[in-house]
Amino acid sequence: MMARRTQVDALVIGASAGGIDALLRLLPGLPPAPAYPVVIVLHLPDDRESRLAEVFRQHLTQPVNQAEDKAALQPGHIYLAPPGYHLSIENDRSFSLSQEEPVHFSRPAIDILMQSAADAYAPNLCGILLTGASHDGAAGLACIGQAGGLTIVQDPDDADIATMPAAALRLRTPDHTLSLAAMRELLPALETM
Repeated sequence: MMARRTQVDALVIGASAGGIDALLRLLPGLPPAPAYPVVIVLHLPDDRESRLAEVFRQHLTQPVNQAEDKAALQPGHIYLAPPGYHLSIENDRSFSLSQEEPVHFSRPAIDILMQSAADAYAPNLCGILLTGASHDGAAGLACIGQAGGLTIVQDPDDADIATMPAAALRLRTPDHTLSLAAMRELLPALETM
């Protein structure tokens, strides 16, 4: 594990195909009341209402909500991007929703969340990129790394769909390339890194 000079003030996670299962395996490794907010972009169809927050509430003890425009991020809370909107984090650490063009055919796009979070939080940011079938998230995770944040990519051999983590590995070497089980073991240490 790398020695860090700064604490983690936020955790952003991106996933696509296979992501619900991956998140349900990963997120129970979070501390019961993390000292940081967790913000997730999961590629979703934008033509229907999402029930993901309800699904995750059944499996987690932390508060889980869909992110709302202009709401301030709160430590210990898990936020999910709503379908049909890009989710950004402003420098005042509040959410911003927009309906700009899709990125890598996705809205919400992982790159937009991660790039905005890097501006708002890095180097006190951790970014995790999980399974998926597009290249979304590779550039965003690279931004987090360039800003001094901690970057973690799911081992492509461990991912349901290796395209997304493999794209991230081609663009920039992360701090860690881990299986979901190893990531889950690392999560409690984020507060002390």
